[in-house]
Amino acid sequence: MNWNQVEGNWEQFKGKVQEQWGELTNDDVDVIAGNRKQLAGKIQERYGKAEDEAEREIDSWIARH
Repeated sequence: MNWNQVEGNWEQFKGKVQEQWGELTNDDVDVIAGNRKQLAGKIQERYGKAEDEAEREIDSWIARH
């Protein structure tokens, strides 16, 4: 899968995103609205991770779905 598929089907992936990153609120997920940079930013904010680490987590998550 690639990010374009996630972005295009965001409503279907919202729950899976919250399963993976449980500290993201419903509001966070609504604001992200399929935007990868927004997701990475929220992961950094909620988990105190560096940008490259958040990007690696997203890549790993996409590879599993």
